[in-house]
Formats: sequence, C-alpha cells, structure tokens
Amino acid sequence: MTDAAVPAARVPGAAAVRGQQAVAVFDGDWTLVSVDQATADLLGRRRAEMTGRNIWIALPELAGTIFHSFLLHARTAGAGVTWRGYYPPAATWIDATARRDGDALHVWLRRSVGPAPDGAVDPAADAAEYDRLRFLAEVSEAMSSTLDPVQSVTTLAELVVPRLADWAMVSVLGEDGAPVAEGRAHRDPAGRADLDSYLDNRVRGAAADNPLVTALLTGEPIHLPTIPPSIVEPSLGGRPDVRAAWERLGAGSMTVVPLRARTETIGVIALVNGVGRPGHGEMEIATAVEVARRAAPAIDNARLYDRQLAVAETLQRSLLTPPPQPDDLEIAVRYLPASSTLHVGGDWYDAFQQPDGATLLVIGDVVGHNVDAAAAMGQVRSILRGIAYDRQEQPAQVLTRVDAALTGLRIGTLATALIARIEQPAGLAGTGRRLLRWSSAGHLPPLLLHADGRVELLEADPQTLLGAESTRPRSDSVVEVGAGDTLLFHTDGLVEQGRTGIDEGTERLVAAVRELGPVPPERLCDALIARIVGTHPEDDVAVVAVRCGAQDG
Repeated sequence: MTDAAVPAARVPGAAAVRGQQAVAVFDGDWTLVSVDQATADLLGRRRAEMTGRNIWIALPELAGTIFHSFLLHARTAGAGVTWRGYYPPAATWIDATARRDGDALHVWLRRSVGPAPDGAVDPAADAAEYDRLRFLAEVSEAMSSTLDPVQSVTTLAELVVPRLADWAMVSVLGEDGAPVAEGRAHRDPAGRADLDSYLDNRVRGAAADNPLVTALLTGEPIHLPTIPPSIVEPSLGGRPDVRAAWERLGAGSMTVVPLRARTETIGVIALVNGVGRPGHGEMEIATAVEVARRAAPAIDNARLYDRQLAVAETLQRSLLTPPPQPDDLEIAVRYLPASSTLHVGGDWYDAFQQPDGATLLVIGDVVGHNVDAAAAMGQVRSILRGIAYDRQEQPAQVLTRVDAALTGLRIGTLATALIARIEQPAGLAGTGRRLLRWSSAGHLPPLLLHADGRVELLEADPQTLLGAESTRPRSDSVVEVGAGDTLLFHTDGLVEQGRTGIDEGTERLVAAVRELGPVPPERLCDALIARIVGTHPEDDVAVVAVRCGAQDG
C-alpha cells in the first residue's frame, strides 16, 4: 500500500500527466458527487450520466471486476492505495490511486500502457480477470447455498485456501462478542492437526495489538508483511504444545479482512501465508475484501436465521411440559427439532388429567415452521388445554369448541390435532381394561401395541383440520385397551423421515413397533427415534407413548 495525498499535484505521476489526469469523488453511499470529463472519457460514459448517480447504477459493468475490488479495498483502507491493471469494460489499462477523506473517497485515474497496446485486449489479462470473476462467482454461489452458520464459515475458509492463503480461519461473533461459529482450512492435510491444535488452545485476543481484534474494532483490513513475536507470544499461553504447533505452521505473513453486514462487523477472515509464499499484494487484498463483501451477508443471514430458530425451539420446548404419571399408566414423551434448521416449530404434545381422573393426551402439528409456527402452536395448545380441562367433554366436543375459539378469536392458524381420552367406566373397574376415546382433526392415526405383540393401526374417518372453519360435525372413535397394551401417538416427522410417503412411512413404523414388542414406553420412544430418525431429523418429531398398567381385581 502506498500513501496518496489528496491534492492532484502530489498524486504519484500527476505532474507528468496533469492534462490526462482524471478525478472522481464518491460519497459514503457510493454516489458520484464529482466527475470530471477525463473520467467520463476514460470509462467510456457521458459525464451527465454519471454525476449524482450511484456508481453501481451509473457503471453496472463495474460490478465484480478487479477495479471494483480495488475501490472496495480503498474504502476500507486507512491509507491511500494504488493499482495498475486491465479494465475489460473499457478495454484499457488503468493507473488508479485512491484515498479516503472522511466519508468521501477520492480517486485519480489515468490511462496506462500495459503489456498490450493501448485500446487492445490483452489475452493474458483478460484470462486472469475471467478466472478471478469465476472465483468470485463461486464464492457467491457457495455462500448462498446454506443457512447453517457453521457450514457457512467452513465453506468460506475452504474457498479461500489455497487461492488466497496457505491457511485461513473465519470467525463469526454473537451478540455478546463471543465466537458463535468458526471455520478453518489448511492447504496441506498434514498441517490441519497443527492448525486445530493452535486455534483450539490459543488464548484469544491476548495481545493489545491483536490484528483480529483490530480488524473487528475498526472494520478495516489489516496486513502484516511479517508477524511480530509480540503478537503471537500472548496467544500461546505459555504452553509448549501450542508453541510447537504454531512453529510447525510456519506462518510468514497475515492479512485480516473484516466481515461486515448491515453496517456492523460480524466477524473476520484471517489469511495466513507460510514463509515460502510472498505476502499478500494489494490486488490479493482487494480480492479478499470483495470475497468478504460477498460472503458477509450470507453468513449474517445464516447467523440471524440460526438465532431465530433458537428462539423458536426455546419457545416450543418451554410449552412442552412433562406428562403426569398416574398410578395405572406410564407415559413417555419425546420432542426433536429438525436438524436441517428449516422445519423447527409447530409440533407439540400434551398430557394431563381431567377432574374426573381420566387422562387426556394431545398430539398436534401447526401448519408452517419457525417462530411464527411456534407462537401459533403456543396459542392453539393453550386454547385446547383450557377448553379440555374446563368441562369433562368427549374429544370431538373439545375439538369443536377449539375450532369455534380459533375462528372467533381470528387466530388464522391451521393445525392437525388428535385428542385421546383414557377412561375407565364403572363396569371396567378393577379389570385392568380401559376405554380409549379419540377424535382426530386431520392427524395421523395412533398405534395400539397389544401385550401379545400384535400392532393395530387405529384408523378412523378423516376429519378437517383445526381452523378450517368447517361446519362438518366431528365424531369420536372408541376402542378397548387391556393391561400391558401400549398406545403410540406421533407427528408426521416420524413417518416421513427420508423423504418417505405417509403410507410407506406408516408401514415402516408399524413394522418397527412390532419388532420391538411390548417394551417400556421410554425405551420404545428412544428405539423408534434411533431406528427411524437417527440424529438428523428432517422435520420436527413429537412422540407420546402410553403403557396401561395392570390392576388388582
């Protein structure tokens, strides 16, 4: 980097080409507040088309070019910067010097004589620029392909190595300033162990002039042609193993580029070259700045989306209370959020006893996902719970009143739900047998695992979803269950795992339940989730299992 003073006469080379010097000034929003005729001629545009217009509107062909990266770098650099390069839109070589003055950016341009004759396309320069643009396009595409913040930073680190560095580290911060995601890559697979050893065990931000901290605080790139021991020593924490890992990494130079999104610095990219590779030149730094400009919004979106889903999951879990454990029933519940972070929110379960001693079980799924679905689920669950406890009604009556409440209160939510009431009429007292009475609002049918190992799918006539404003009457279904029988209620995440259709998924679930046999509810829930869902559920999964206990006559 070179310092460039603002007066034109002091710009490098200005005295010799005063008549050809072109000057443009941009404000903080990249509006061309001042453009001379020489600039317009050099860039092949009319001066009136440029003055007072945003640069990306006045010069759309500039986007993504190396000159574009130079301007972005100049905006963030603390000192003046210079560049000589080939500018394909004008088919010419340009000498450029830029310096920031407050919010304004002053740029001096003049036509240069490069390896190709003035005005002729240089194949080598054109190929290099094409390769660079292809790299930047790859960055844009790769960074927009995921909403997982950890995957985002890992992808970015792998993209810049070895193109821009021998090894790299990408760190993104949370609201409290602590790292929430960190990605790293090394060009030599054998060096990854040392990189992990150093980064995992270093003392973060120990040096007062730590370049990562400086880049975070200033929002400007930091380039170190050599890495002073005074910066590294505090990070080693006096540990010989960390020192040995750092020495084996053989770091020679470093460039730290901030990741900025929504006017704030959300993280940094640290690019490190070994002692056998030259330090980053101005154009490599400019390219790194452009990479950061493209990657930061995608990483920020992933970070915000992850935060939103954490809120949804926290809200959802806060509403999923532990079930009661009546003396004659054993109840187990499970809830798993979607691992893909795209389908969190909406599934719920509930279990409570009514005043007459009957046990009410609820399973449901609000249409939609994320915070909105979790909030809607909380409303539907609360309404249903209050209505069900208020009166000792049959499940169909409860669903009918819930429908009326959703319509009258203008909740505007659709949901599947199944209410099941386990009761023991006087005629069955002491026999160990009970009645299961249930009504379904478009929800999947429950399973009944008999004590002898038979599995029965408790299907009933299909009925409309909650909130559909249908006038069609709801009805109950009834079945008798015996001592040792197990009931299983679930949401569609359990049967549709692996892109499986509902019918096929239900058959798979029935087979798994039959194979497991009459195991305790807790084991049944865990075994089914392990066999069918594993550790990466594609959708929310809610499961309720109820074992009917034996009774003395």
